[in-house]
Amino acid sequence: MIPHSRLREIARKFVILPEVAPAAVVATGWPGPAGFEFAHGAAFKDESRGSDEQAYFDLASLTKPFMAATVARLVQQGRLNFDTRLRDLLPEAAGSATGASSIELLLAHRAGLEAHRTLFAPLLGGLPFDRAAAIREAVHGRRPECAAPPPAGGHPPVYSDLGFALVGLAVERLEQLPLDQLVDREVCAPLGLPVGSARILRARDGGFIARCMPTETVPFRGGQVHGIVHDENAWALSGHGLSGHAGLFGTAAGVARFGAALLDAKRGRSAWLEPKSLAPLLEERPGGTLRAGFDGKSADQSSAGTLIGERSFGHLGFTGTSFWCDPDADRVLVLLTNRVCPTRNNPRIRAARPAINDALYDFRP
Repeated sequence: MIPHSRLREIARKFVILPEVAPAAVVATGWPGPAGFEFAHGAAFKDESRGSDEQAYFDLASLTKPFMAATVARLVQQGRLNFDTRLRDLLPEAAGSATGASSIELLLAHRAGLEAHRTLFAPLLGGLPFDRAAAIREAVHGRRPECAAPPPAGGHPPVYSDLGFALVGLAVERLEQLPLDQLVDREVCAPLGLPVGSARILRARDGGFIARCMPTETVPFRGGQVHGIVHDENAWALSGHGLSGHAGLFGTAAGVARFGAALLDAKRGRSAWLEPKSLAPLLEERPGGTLRAGFDGKSADQSSAGTLIGERSFGHLGFTGTSFWCDPDADRVLVLLTNRVCPTRNNPRIRAARPAINDALYDFRP
């Protein structure tokens, strides 16, 4: 679809001119006579760029909703249960409080894990990376107040990459398949999405590197990170493959169509995912807006903006990405940027996100 000039202007007005990021693509979708239709807008500092709507971005933590949807598909097929304990899939977790946590609590950030551990630390000193040791560190990366196994509803929520990394490892073991191939099998291929790990996209799309937006300049990684996952833990654990918390790349159209598929599933108009399989992921939970693989709209100063409905769900990505789904209005809003280029020390995205989402919500073709 040809990018709409008004959508281009949204990207330019709220991202490019205020120097939020060097590149941005936005998309919005709404019900049409043949189902969802999407328009894409793009703006780049280099106006000579072509096919802007086909640009790939490092999706960062937008990987988490894809991971959660993969789990839901496995549950739907009877391959897994949401209440399966991590220790039953990942032997490294045996005998630990984390191992007693269910897959659902890990997805919902309620397993008692810390927000982050620098698993890649050896690489900073030029030392070899011990993957087995890193997995053990993730398993035991618990908050002091959460030393015991989680209660039925889980510990108070703290957003944690560690839990998703462990879920990714667990389902790899279950299916005996690399995680990027598993997510492709269960989500991206059935929905026809231009989304995948660097490994898959490098093999599948000869133009991937040329159309992939660069991220940060990182000296210990040899300079500018381009066509390689930005998240250091994901890079250390999975290289060009995929970790449960980060590693996917995609276009705005791919993310928008994923959002549409989720709304279709919620409404019971999908052969891909049943409403009962999706429901545990979108369930509102006490203690905050975090769901299981998704976030909800916060009551005040939400990054989703002021116009999108209160029952909306979506996710943010550290590299400057986000998507939101409004089940009441059947709307999908997508923002993809590389705000970490050339440095992550750029907080302008915080003010830009709600303004962009309001502009996208107001957009009509």
